[in-house]
Amino acid sequence: KDIEFIRSYYYNKLELTRFSSSVGKYVGFTEYGVRNAEYWNNNPSILSNMKAQKEVYCLNHVQIDYNNML
Repeated sequence: KDIEFIRSYYYNKLELTRFSSSVGKYVGFTEYGVRNAEYWNNNPSILSNMKAQKEVYCLNHVQIDYNNML
């Protein structure tokens, strides 16, 4: 429950767009980022792919990383 997958898109050290698994959609922070977020949020295949990334990257590896830290 405490795991969150975040993918951010930057240009010149400015965050344009971010996908957060806790929000479940893209959020734009600039005019260009808002347009991209709107497009990606309205595309079911892109959105479902990003929602699945939490399971692919986080849930399958969290126990391994946790055990290595201990």
